[in-house]
Amino acid sequence: MFVSRAARLKTAKTGIFGIFASMFFRQFFDQPLAQASYMIGCQATGEAIVVDPLRDIAPYLRVAADERLRVTHVTETHIHADFVSGARELVAATGAHLFLSAEGGAEWQYGYARADHATLLHHGDVIHVGNIRCDVLHTPGHTPEHLSFVVTDTPRAVGPMGILTGDFVFVGDVGRPDLLEKAAGVANTMDAAARTLFHSLARFRELPDYLQVWPGHGAGSACGKALGAVPFSTVGYEQRANWGVSETSESAFVAAVLDGQPEPPRYFATMKRINRDGPAVLHGLPQPPRLSPSILIDGDRERWIIDLRPAEQFAEAHVPRSLSIPYTKTFSTWVGSLVPYSVDIVLLASTAEMASAATHDLCMIGMDRVAGWIEPAEAMRTWTEAGRALSSIPQLTVSALAECSAAGDAPTVIDVRGESEWRQGHIPNAVHIPLGDLFERAGILPAGELVVQCQSGTRSAIAASVLKRLGRTKVKNLVGGYSAFTQA
Repeated sequence: MFVSRAARLKTAKTGIFGIFASMFFRQFFDQPLAQASYMIGCQATGEAIVVDPLRDIAPYLRVAADERLRVTHVTETHIHADFVSGARELVAATGAHLFLSAEGGAEWQYGYARADHATLLHHGDVIHVGNIRCDVLHTPGHTPEHLSFVVTDTPRAVGPMGILTGDFVFVGDVGRPDLLEKAAGVANTMDAAARTLFHSLARFRELPDYLQVWPGHGAGSACGKALGAVPFSTVGYEQRANWGVSETSESAFVAAVLDGQPEPPRYFATMKRINRDGPAVLHGLPQPPRLSPSILIDGDRERWIIDLRPAEQFAEAHVPRSLSIPYTKTFSTWVGSLVPYSVDIVLLASTAEMASAATHDLCMIGMDRVAGWIEPAEAMRTWTEAGRALSSIPQLTVSALAECSAAGDAPTVIDVRGESEWRQGHIPNAVHIPLGDLFERAGILPAGELVVQCQSGTRSAIAASVLKRLGRTKVKNLVGGYSAFTQA
C-alpha cells in the first residue's frame, strides 16, 4: 500500500495493532559491484519490498520462497550509474508494484514510469508493506532525484529502526556529487551538487542517533572514495566517524568532497541512460554457449575477444587482437570501460563455470551481447593450425628500463593510472593516459617502442593488450609498475 503526503497523518493514526510478528530483513551484497540491495518483509502478512535490486533476481526470489514471503513492492533510491537496475525484471517476474522517484526536476524523471504503472514518490510519502512503514526522504546531492527510506516496524511501536541510504551516506563516506558532470556529461554541476549534498547531510544529522544506516555500497565501489567494509552503521556513529557527515563547514565540505575522487568507469554514462529510459527485461539471465574456435578465423572484426586468463599467461601467448581482462572482481568494470556496447563478445574462459560467471557480471552492467565462449588452449591451437602466429607481450623490469635510459635509447613510458595517482608521483617523462581513455587517446603516442605501467602491473597488462589491438607492435609491460620503480 502507498500513502501520499496528503493522507500520511490520517494513516499514521490508523495503523495495525495487535499483530507482533517480526520484521524480516536481508541484505544482498554483490562483490564485483560492491553493491547492496535489501529485502524487507512483514512476516504477519507475507508481503515484502525489495530496494535497489540487481538484474539477477534469482536470489530475491529464492529468499522470498524460503521465508514464505511475496515480493509485492519494488523500489530504488535513484537512477543508478554503476549497474543495470533489476526493478523492471523483478516486477515482471512477481507482479509487484513499482515505486520510483518523482523528485529532481524534469530532466531526472524515469522515462518508463508511466508505461510500467509505477507510483511516483515525493518527499514525505509513505509506503506500507504489511505492517512495515517506509517514509520517503528526498536526499539529493549524489543525484538530483535521490531518495532514502526510513523503515519502521509499526507493531513494535518504538519508532523507526533504520534508514536505507542508497548512495547518499555510506559507512565512512558520502556519495560523490561529481558523477553527473564526470560520467553523465552534465557540465558545471559538481559544485552545486556538492552544496546540495551538504544540506541533505545537515538533515541526516537530525535523525535519531540509534537509527541504523543501511547503505547501497561498500568498499570497492566507485560511487565514493573511502567507503568502509563494514556493512551497517548508525546515524550516531557516522556523525562521529564519517568525515562527510561530521563536517559542518559548507566551504570545507565542498572542497573535500570534490578533491581526489577517482575517475568514474566510462560505462557509467551508459548505465545512467539505460536506467533512466528503462532496462530491457531479460526474463532470466542467459547462459553462454560453447562456440567452435573456427569462428576466430572468419575475420569478423566486430567480434571482440576477451581473454579471461591471468595476465602472465596472456603475455606468454594469445590470439592477436584479443584483450587481456582477467576474471577478477574488476572484470566487468574494465570490459564496460573499454569494449563498445554495440559489439558481440566472445570470452576465452578455462571452464564453463567461469564463462557463465563472467557473462553474469557483464549482464549486470547491460553488456548483453556475449555470443559465447571458447577454451583458450583450443582457441590458440585452432589459430596456429590455420597457419597464423600467436602474439605475446614482453615484460620489462625497472632495472632494464633504467639501462635503456642510460644508453640513450629510452622507450616512451605510458602511465595508465588515475589522475590522483599521477599527481602523487610518476616516472619522469612518462605520458599519462588513464586506462579507460586509452582507446580514444592512443593516437597521440609517438612511434617506436612503448612501455606501459600502472601502480603494480595489473592495469598495465590490460593496457598493453589494448595497444596491441590498436596495431602497436612494439609494446612491453613494466613489471611491478610504479611501486617497483619507487622501490628500485
